Amino acid sequence: MYLQSSLALLAALSPFFATSAPALDRREADILNIFEERFAEASAATLLPRTDNVAVSSTCNLASIKMPNTSPVALPPPAAGLALSHISIGRGTQNYTCADENAAPVAAGAVATLFNVTCLAGPYPGLLSSMSKIALKFPTPNPANIMTPANMFLSGQHYFPDLTTPFFDLSTATHNYGSVGCKKLNGTDAPNKATDVPWLRLGSKSRDGCTISEVYRLNTAGGQPPATCKGMGKAFQVQYAAEYWFWDNPTLSAYA
Repeated sequence: MYLQSSLALLAALSPFFATSAPALDRREADILNIFEERFAEASAATLLPRTDNVAVSSTCNLASIKMPNTSPVALPPPAAGLALSHISIGRGTQNYTCADENAAPVAAGAVATLFNVTCLAGPYPGLLSSMSKIALKFPTPNPANIMTPANMFLSGQHYFPDLTTPFFDLSTATHNYGSVGCKKLNGTDAPNKATDVPWLRLGSKSRDGCTISEVYRLNTAGGQPPATCKGMGKAFQVQYAAEYWFWDNPTLSAYA
């Protein structure tokens, strides 16, 4: 079998996974062991992402997948008529700037590599919900160094072309699921708001080759800045990971 275990997903988070695995607590190690065992038993045909220009949803049954919404104040649901099309784990940094040491940090976008977990959300939602916190313990991935077979899980990149536009480029050397620029619709505190960035509901404001209408950032881990800029310099980064849920509107033009 081309991919022997789910550990390849985590290997993608660090080119040095085999020799520099992070310290996991017992619960996290148990989760990975269960994840690996169940993945090994599953059919590669239903779990591996597509490598052509066909939507991921065509190879996974997404009808029964329930999006988590367990923050203290729930986010509004997706707009009527939208259909879940893609789920990824993002691993990267939240970026901040400082006017001076006495100022509060100001958000300056984010950069993350996205990994496809679409076909795992249905069978193993409990395992998926732990992946952000586990992913945070791995070094920030360098897309240029991501190796096969872990590269099969690469969905694309998340970044900000300007300070107000979270952008998702869901294309790689092996697939093109399009790209979408977004705007914030709603936000709510993460369950652990002291360390984890808020959960978000984003709406599309530009699309190229896709019909994505809304994107949710959920189950965040890390990313919150310190209260002040003391000792942080003019710009700094905070490591984070999160789930991203992509919702399509089939009635939209793929280019807008």
